Amino acid sequence: MITTLPQVINALIYALMGIIVLGAGFVVFDMLTPGKLWQEIRENQNVAVAQFAGLFALGLAIIVAAAIHG
Repeated sequence: MITTLPQVINALIYALMGIIVLGAGFVVFDMLTPGKLWQEIRENQNVAVAQFAGLFALGLAIIVAAAIHG
């Protein structure tokens, strides 16, 4: 399979859009939950919050990938 330049550019654009949507979703998630997530994870060493945030990011990434893939 030969990859052309427009295909590479499209893949980079979709990857950038996915990263932006994932970041925006995580910021909204942080605003909707009580307290500050990063403070709980870094300062208080709360493993449960870290696992919950990681699973949220993974779930959102799957949704973004499915939306981009079609």
